[in-house]
Amino acid sequence: MTFENWYNQKYKILLIIPIIVLILSAIYLYNFQAQNGDIIYKDVSLTGGTTITIFDSSITPQEIQDELSKNFPDMQIRSLSDFRTGEQKAVILETQATVDQIKPALEEFLNYELTQENSSIEFSGETLSSGFYEQLKFAIFLAFIFMAIVVFLIFRTFVPSFAVILAALADIVMTVVTVDLLGISLSTAGVIAFLMIIGYSVDTDILLTTRIIKRKEGTINQRLFGSFKTGITMTLTSIVAIGTALIVVYNTSEVLKQIFTIVIIGLGFDLFNTWFANASILKWYAESKEEKS
Repeated sequence: MTFENWYNQKYKILLIIPIIVLILSAIYLYNFQAQNGDIIYKDVSLTGGTTITIFDSSITPQEIQDELSKNFPDMQIRSLSDFRTGEQKAVILETQATVDQIKPALEEFLNYELTQENSSIEFSGETLSSGFYEQLKFAIFLAFIFMAIVVFLIFRTFVPSFAVILAALADIVMTVVTVDLLGISLSTAGVIAFLMIIGYSVDTDILLTTRIIKRKEGTINQRLFGSFKTGITMTLTSIVAIGTALIVVYNTSEVLKQIFTIVIIGLGFDLFNTWFANASILKWYAESKEEKS
């Protein structure tokens, strides 16, 4: 049996797999929301709190974590390294505690006073950070709505348009679940990374839909397999490029590290949802139209 014959027999079964994963993901996020008050873990840039950068290469994040985590259980610590040498330049501490709460405890542990010369201290209020987070969520919602409108205007048919939107939604939902399972606390940059996932997802889905629905040359399978070669090359190229960038910045920039990590996760799910779900829906739809005509 050739792969084409096998695919013709099994593509509807393949459609079931991403549907089950999407349902399980939605159930997980519902339970996560009930337990944590939101569908993601958030860092101090979204909850409000204190960020202290200590310019000291002699201390390690683990030392501070072991000493202060009992009184500040939400505290997150990471090191900042030189881009070229990998040498530690600073330690960054984040907590929802106020400056007056965390600074004395940290000075007692370090055994010296934190000044403008040896540290940098930033504090953001809960109201301001929460308001900014709500604006970011609204921006993602608007981007998704406008994307859906553009898709409907392009194809002017419900099923192909719905398939594109469903794939994009599934990419976001599954990526959020994976980020939660990895225990990543999202910053403002991390939330914005989801906007990039929408763009990447729609790109491959529109390519697939245009080839199958709007083009008429060749059979449905020929158009589908042709779009698969192009789409898989696009996505894998992006994964390799972003993966390389992630390796380079892994120990030097937490912001870029989080953005690249989330985008790679989203691209992985885009492969899954585009070629299991969207392709199956479009093949089913196109074959139904041919039978009626």
